[in-house]
Parts: sequence; C-alpha cells; structure tokens
Amino acid sequence: MPRLPAPLLTLALLAGTLPLAAQGPALPPGAEAISLSGRPLFPAELPTATAAGHMARLEEARQLVFANPADPEALIWLGRRTAYLNRYRDAIAIFSAGMALHAEDARMYRHRGHRWLSVREFDHAIADFERAVSLVRGRPDEVEPDGLPNARGVPTSTLQSNIWYHLALAHYVQGDFAKALPAWQEGLKVSRNPDMQVATSYWLYMTLRRLGRDAEAARVLEPITPELDVIENTAYHRLLLLNKGLLTEADFATSGDALQDVSAGYGLGNWHFYNGRQAEARRVWERVIATGNWAAFGYIAAESELARGAR
Repeated sequence: MPRLPAPLLTLALLAGTLPLAAQGPALPPGAEAISLSGRPLFPAELPTATAAGHMARLEEARQLVFANPADPEALIWLGRRTAYLNRYRDAIAIFSAGMALHAEDARMYRHRGHRWLSVREFDHAIADFERAVSLVRGRPDEVEPDGLPNARGVPTSTLQSNIWYHLALAHYVQGDFAKALPAWQEGLKVSRNPDMQVATSYWLYMTLRRLGRDAEAARVLEPITPELDVIENTAYHRLLLLNKGLLTEADFATSGDALQDVSAGYGLGNWHFYNGRQAEARRVWERVIATGNWAAFGYIAAESELARGAR
C-alpha cells in the first residue's frame, strides 16, 4: 500500500484509483472472487430500493472522508458502506488505505479480514485477524456499531467478539477445526449478550462435534434455552435448540430471509453430517449452494464442505 499523504490517499480512494493489495487469483471482468470449486463469483443484484439506500449512505460516507481524510471512523464507514453494495474488493482497498494511515487501529484489520473471508482468501483473513488480536490484547472491549441495524436498533456485537468470531470462522471454513476451537472459546468469553452467545456457541458446538469431542459439545448446549432474548441470530438459536433435541427438522421452514435460510441450511446439513447421515448432509449443502447467496458464511461453509469432499 503506497504511503500517500492523507489528502492524496483520500483523492485516490474517491477516484477509485487506489491499487488493491494481495489480489490473489486472476479474476474475470466484474467478478469479486473465485469459488472454492473454481467458478467466478459476481456481485448479486440488489433490490432497487435497497441499492438506492446503500448508494445514498455510501455517498454520505464519501463526503465525510473527503471532509476529513485522516479520520479513521470515516474511512471505516466508507469501507463498510462499499461492502454493503457487494463491492468487496473495493472495500478491501479502502481498509488497506486506512491501515496506511492507522496501522495500529485493530478495526481496520477486523473489517478487512471480514472481506477477505467474503472473497475466499482465507490466509489473508487469518493474518488480519491475528494482527487485530495482538492490537486489542489487554484493552477494554467496545461495542461495534451496526451498519445494518436490527429491528430494535440495538448493536449486538463488539470489536473483540467479532475479531475472535471471524478468526475462528476463517480456520473453520478451511476444515482446520483444531485451530478454530481455541478462537471460538476466546470469542465466547467476550460474547456477553444472547445474540453473540448463540452465534459463537453454534459454531463452537459444531467444531467440537467435528473433532469428536461430543461430551464437551453437549456442555455448550446447557445454557441454551428457548427463552433466550435473541434479536437477530434466530437461525443460530434454533439450530442450537435442534441439536439439544428441543426442535426437529420439521420446525425449519424457509424464513423469507436469505441470510437466515442459508445459515439454517448449512447448520441442518452439518446436523445430518455428524449424526451419520453424510449423503443427506451433502444434499442439504447443495441446496444452500443453489441459493446463490455466496457471501453468506453459511454458504461459504457449505461450499467448503463440498469442495473438500467432507466425509
């Protein structure tokens, strides 16, 4: 990343001329990533009203950066707003620019790592999250504001819970469950509300099951009850209740929310998998891939299982 003075760096950002770091695989024109099965992935077309809202907020973010080129908050929101339009490579460039000005700001690494995950460059993601871990060690946690607020307008995650969550996920989707495990365990320590509790517990439970540590996995389920006040991570909550025997597969129907459906689909497939129904697991994961919602974590996980030929 060039060490441009802040005003020149900002002009490059706004003009779209900043070079991307660590490009990875050669991409066809317009593609954002290459799937784990080797096919190009193109940005999904957003509904007209959604795209218009995202574009308006992106323009607001651009103006804030132009007014204050060195403001880390403004740069982070420019990157986040860009990613909400499925422009993940541009978002990576923006966070890289933020690092050139704020190399000790863990948020830059947390957000860039997230988008490396989106484009299937997992080693880059892990490097960013590990750097973020080193930068927040020994510091108080902080609430992370929502870019896409939930129905109650209550943020449910923190900087540190997101760093550990995404680091663990980057190992998990590579099939490296042994490395994912300690990151999930650290993430659970800073998951201090029901939403982050169920999100982290869900992946931790599945990781332990894939490692054959079923007794430890059962203990993860102990505090999970139907009464938990979960705001947005309802698919994860329901999947935990499924694994606890309090719901059945018949209780899972399409929600009308693509992200929730993909999350539920991957979890249902995994439930079949570690309970000995591998062929059914693969059929469910194939249905997840058919949704085309390729940036969702459940999709990436299902894609990974199929690409690795999980047995």
